[in-house]
Amino acid sequence: MRRREFVELLFLAAIGWPPAASAQASPRIWRIAVLMPYGEGETSSSIRSAFEQALGDLGWIDGQNVQIEYRLAGGDFGRLRSLARDAVELRPDVIVALNTPLVAALLDETRSIPVVFGLVSDPVGSGFAQSYARPGGNATGFAYGGSGLASKWLELLKEISPAIVRVAVLFHPDAAPGGGAYYLHPFEVAAPLFAITPIAAPVRNPDEIARVIGRLEGKPPCGLIVTADYFVSSQRELIVTLAARHRVAAIYPWREIGGGLMSYSLGEPLAPQLAAYVDRILKGAKPAELPVQEPTKFKLINLRTAKALDLDVPPSLLARADEVIE
Repeated sequence: MRRREFVELLFLAAIGWPPAASAQASPRIWRIAVLMPYGEGETSSSIRSAFEQALGDLGWIDGQNVQIEYRLAGGDFGRLRSLARDAVELRPDVIVALNTPLVAALLDETRSIPVVFGLVSDPVGSGFAQSYARPGGNATGFAYGGSGLASKWLELLKEISPAIVRVAVLFHPDAAPGGGAYYLHPFEVAAPLFAITPIAAPVRNPDEIARVIGRLEGKPPCGLIVTADYFVSSQRELIVTLAARHRVAAIYPWREIGGGLMSYSLGEPLAPQLAAYVDRILKGAKPAELPVQEPTKFKLINLRTAKALDLDVPPSLLARADEVIE
């Protein structure tokens, strides 16, 4: 190295100016926080895998140009506030949150970090968005569906099991929209039209779920409507198991129902939709201007479970199903 070049390097080092080769900025790594109500298990793993695959299809690779931080509530309603606070302290570029209470806790912590939500029943009524077309704040995403879903769940349940005379609606009073009234009121209005006695079934722990479903066993047959609130969603595997054990015809609000009888839920898998909105936000879109989207509906029927319950599924219902498990 010539003396002049050596002197120049010493001068640049003295003033803190790096050489040109090292002055090039490193590629930015964006940070995404994902909050889910579930614990470690099949549900959270499948959502995580699908979300990362969808992001990868859009060019976002965890560990390369994005860093994804997951936080799981494990079905513990008391952890929501700390979970939301922890996510905000990460200072992510965008937060993905699933379920109404998680989003509510999160928006109490930040009104500046972009939030993409999913599995939220009433985003406008809950104060998450000013309107579906123009949310107006820092949150947008995908609504679960209106309160009219309750009467549709009841209609389908009566169609697949015409002999049922009582139907219970399972919900957590602290986690369900309106304390449960969002779905419970339209359900109670519709029940007499189907000659059904409605049963409000608030539950706060697995033991109460077991008691509710156990009481539905017997003759004449009873049915069960499972709502999609934070706590109930975290107990989906237990509910499916108990419904099979007590021979209760149940309808679920999730696309993935395992050995469940029937679902009426979102028309498209949620993870790719969430990834699409995260992609748009990381590229400069504002949540305030991204419309909240409502789902199309999806009907799934499990013929194996129907057979185990001695139910003959009407051909008209099978013809309208989007997916049939044989």
